Amino acid sequence: MSAAAEERNARAPWALTAPALMLFVGVLLIPLAMTVMLSFHDWGQYKGIELVFILKNWHEIATDPYYAEMFWRTFRIAILTTLLTALLGAPEAYILNRMSGRWKSFFLLIILGPLLISVVARTLGWALLFGGNNGLVNKLLMSLGVIRSPIPFMFTETGMVVALAHVMMPFMVLSVWAALQRLNPQIENAAMSLGAGPVTIIRRIIMPQIMPGVLSGAIIVFSLSASAFATPAIIGGRRLKVAATLAYDEFLNTLNWPLGAAVATLLLVALVLIVVGSNALIERRYAEVFR
Repeated sequence: MSAAAEERNARAPWALTAPALMLFVGVLLIPLAMTVMLSFHDWGQYKGIELVFILKNWHEIATDPYYAEMFWRTFRIAILTTLLTALLGAPEAYILNRMSGRWKSFFLLIILGPLLISVVARTLGWALLFGGNNGLVNKLLMSLGVIRSPIPFMFTETGMVVALAHVMMPFMVLSVWAALQRLNPQIENAAMSLGAGPVTIIRRIIMPQIMPGVLSGAIIVFSLSASAFATPAIIGGRRLKVAATLAYDEFLNTLNWPLGAAVATLLLVALVLIVVGSNALIERRYAEVFR
């Protein structure tokens, strides 16, 4: 092979990846860098945005308890949503994996179907079901004897967790289902032949092997829930703000873009640190699974 051909072959990977790299830089890195720079600018109601480098917005976020409570509420809702999806999604994925071919395809379509519908439409459906004290959910729970008095769902963290768990459930089910594909069903049969009961099989055989899938799904659900906007905006309204809705209000309602940029940047940094740290711990704990 000539030197010119070798040089062309060496440049080929760069030429093939250049369009994707340019798109990544243009639509992600540059806007992100501009948002970070914007967070260090000043803003006034009459003077607008001033192109100066100050720490006013970051100091306000660090010293005002309102922002600490808002971020704690954001991560609290994300954690509760993750726990609820794990409790419901893991058994759902296990049952789905045990189904026969026709029923498995049918229920897999039911699980993935909501992903084809807009998050706004699904959340508005929950708002109609909640519907205040006389909503369909409260009537159903009271008729079943689960509760004696209506539970306030709208504009509460309870309603936001329920709606977010429904929106995020497919991601948890798919993660656990992917982990179950590695599980050899003959191991369960061998355990049963040795006298192990269903609880022992689930606790000592199934759970350890699907735990990486549960944790991977938990990372996805947590990050998406903490940065979700549509569901908190509709269910929580203006009474119960989270980080995403606060950044939106600062950008489009008060027009304080630098403060909104600081909130958005802090949320992004916190999520990156949590996701990267959690992923490293999972890979270290279950290194043999990821080999």
